[in-house]
Amino acid sequence: MKFLMTLNAGVREPDEALYAEMGRFVDEMSKAGVLLATGGLAMEGSHVTASGGKITVVDGPYPETKETIISFALIQVGSKEEAIEISRRFWAIQGDGEGDIRQVYGGPE
Repeated sequence: MKFLMTLNAGVREPDEALYAEMGRFVDEMSKAGVLLATGGLAMEGSHVTASGGKITVVDGPYPETKETIISFALIQVGSKEEAIEISRRFWAIQGDGEGDIRQVYGGPE
């Protein structure tokens, strides 16, 4: 099963200790074959709405910064419970903040 873990804006500023500890965690998850991809997202973007055949594009930034996803990790695990446990380990390193865990459907296995 694949899951997308997100980190929303409003978290602590990174420092050398966070980079080092997160680097070890990412390395461990990568070597275990659990971590498939990570990435950061720009705070700015465009919101697309389609309604009745009309497409509207509005440029960001988003009104609620805390709701903006700023980074993600794509993981492959055996269950939702395992994804939650990995997320707990991540948040123990990151500290306070918010994010989501969502199952990913489709795509290559």
